[in-house]
Amino acid sequence: MRFFLYLFLAMTVISSCSQKSEAEKIIDKAILAHGGMQFEKVRVSFDFRDRYYEIFKSSEAFEYLRQFTDSTGLVRDVLNNSGFVRTVNGTQVELEEKWVKAYSNSVNSVAYFAFLPYGLNDPAVFKTYLGESEIEDQKYHLVKVTFSEDGGGEDFEDEFLYWINQDTYLTDYLAYSYLTEGGGVRFRKVSNRHEIEGLVLQDYENYKPKVKGASLEEMEDLFKAGELELLSDILLENVKVETIR
Repeated sequence: MRFFLYLFLAMTVISSCSQKSEAEKIIDKAILAHGGMQFEKVRVSFDFRDRYYEIFKSSEAFEYLRQFTDSTGLVRDVLNNSGFVRTVNGTQVELEEKWVKAYSNSVNSVAYFAFLPYGLNDPAVFKTYLGESEIEDQKYHLVKVTFSEDGGGEDFEDEFLYWINQDTYLTDYLAYSYLTEGGGVRFRKVSNRHEIEGLVLQDYENYKPKVKGASLEEMEDLFKAGELELLSDILLENVKVETIR
């Protein structure tokens, strides 16, 4: 009887794996290439645009810290499963809900992009395989990512495209559309990689279209045609990885 139980469980696992879509399989490989489950065993710190960040994220919990100094003193923002807290010089600050939401989104955005593609297997993420593509003589798998309203966060209507290298399964390019602050589209090209303790974290060149009204699906062609304008550099500096035991 126990043999048949084991056989049933094994067949269930195999069936579950075989039911994964092509997009899901590719994202699995991309996450593994960037560090896989190692992301859940570390706390990553870095400087970004003159602000200090610490990021911990797992399937059950997360904690993001941002710290900087301004005219009010030492500002420390902490976003975790319990919510958002800002302190100034060690004293908690009471904030209006709109600022709690704004600061939370700001901290979460930095953490999200820094850890990509980890997180793309969250339940609220929908993945669609759009086929093969080629940029600068390298072949890619092109995957589109959208989000459900339930669990997709404040920006659940954002859409992403990921160009995943067919040889390395690293994400060399990404593009996204967003609705906040009037909306728009962006295209990012990897400019540098930080390979530390089995993790691959990336810096980007951040581009915008030269003309208004460009769609997310046009970004690859616009990049190839030189119709994108370099807007900024997304650089993680002084990157450190601390293993959590």
